[in-house]
Amino acid sequence: MANAVEKVTGALRERVPPLTSIPLPRSVDQRWLGATWPVRELAPAPPGLKPVLGDEGPPVIGHALDFMRFGIEFGLKRYETYGPVSWMGAFGRRIVALTGPEATQIALVNKDKAFSQEGWKFFIEQFFDRGLMLLDFGEHHLHRRIMQAAFTRQRLTGYVDQMGPALRDGIAAWADRPNPRIYWSLKQLTLDVATRVFMGMSSGDDAAAINRAFVNSVRAGTAIVRFPVPGGRWAAGLHGRKVLERYFSANLPAKRASDGDDLFTALCHATTEDGDRFTDADVVNHMIFLMMAAHDTSTITSAAAVYHLAKHPEWQERARRESLALGDDVPDIEALETLTTLDLVIKEALRLVAPVPSLTRKTVKDTEVLGHFIPEGTLVGVSPTVNHFSPEHWTDPMRFDPDRFGEDRREDKSHRYAWMPFGGGAHKCIGLHFGTFEVKALLHEMLRAYRWSVPEGYTARWDYVSLPVPADGLPVHLTPR
Repeated sequence: MANAVEKVTGALRERVPPLTSIPLPRSVDQRWLGATWPVRELAPAPPGLKPVLGDEGPPVIGHALDFMRFGIEFGLKRYETYGPVSWMGAFGRRIVALTGPEATQIALVNKDKAFSQEGWKFFIEQFFDRGLMLLDFGEHHLHRRIMQAAFTRQRLTGYVDQMGPALRDGIAAWADRPNPRIYWSLKQLTLDVATRVFMGMSSGDDAAAINRAFVNSVRAGTAIVRFPVPGGRWAAGLHGRKVLERYFSANLPAKRASDGDDLFTALCHATTEDGDRFTDADVVNHMIFLMMAAHDTSTITSAAAVYHLAKHPEWQERARRESLALGDDVPDIEALETLTTLDLVIKEALRLVAPVPSLTRKTVKDTEVLGHFIPEGTLVGVSPTVNHFSPEHWTDPMRFDPDRFGEDRREDKSHRYAWMPFGGGAHKCIGLHFGTFEVKALLHEMLRAYRWSVPEGYTARWDYVSLPVPADGLPVHLTPR
């Protein structure tokens, strides 16, 4: 058996681009890269299919901490070692990893309906129960149709009009803090926008409590100890969920009776042509999920863009020229659409730091991916993080190069799933346009108000404990223009 496993592993390695062709950051621990664990089959494969190979990693915790610590480098090393279909131990389970655009496409297009959103339930159901991302098949389709009424062009135009003044005021307030840890400033700002645009409330004590509840709920999803031990992340997440339920349930009747232009009100009134509407429980569940998805992903993307614009001042100046050309008015949706340099920068920031680094599925029947047998009941992870650095699809993938998204290159078109920061298939992010407009409006206001830089020789290190966060908060120096 050992010889057979080695033979298959060798064959896989021949088909995968060597990791040595990608210069890894200095932060990678070379001792970890050389670590080996016994290679085993996930399950015996039926005739005509190959087994999925992988390893358990360290006892009990598996590779959970390896991914949290090394992120991109961990995924690339697994890809080099095992190829596009492998498994690993993590969180006390065996999880199959599908990496590379071809394997990703099979899971996300999901033609034979073998891959279910049930995978997310293992990580976040207790905290984001029945959010849109956790629903499957016909039920998901119905809820998405209803929710689409809250993300029409008309609604987006209203959201942009609301967020503009909030962003301008919030960014102006940074003037007395020239050396912030900008990630935390951005997180507070995107929360202020989310509470105003999504919930119709101003920032304050309630908003601070809501923010803590969201943070605790998100971080609990990747807790190693998955029991409500007092003081632990799991217990904090469960408490956070209760706080959110109480808040949204208490405010729901007033939203049902109002005609406001915030998302909370929009979900209360959203109706399909067939008359389908959300129940009160649906609205609460979707608001909890959408608030998390909206302000966390926007914060991560904004932080990544701010960091790379600091490291590449020529791009900062190029983007600033376009922003200043708009004049002093707070831009509307049409004005934001003219900022083409920021489009390129944001797309490259999303490539380099995918806000959701792994998409989880669970097989509801036996299936196969690229000739590898995956049995029913298997947790599966799809990795935008690895796809975004594939040397087969990206030129010099570790380099910040927004022009790769320009019309004369369009490297993102090398494969439908080479660039997938918003997921894909039926569950592609419903709020992708809202999020892009928010990040673009935020960066526009920063470009108007400041020039910024990071310390000489500084390199950001992203912590993947839940979603990617700069481990030190990302120190920057702001200079008013």
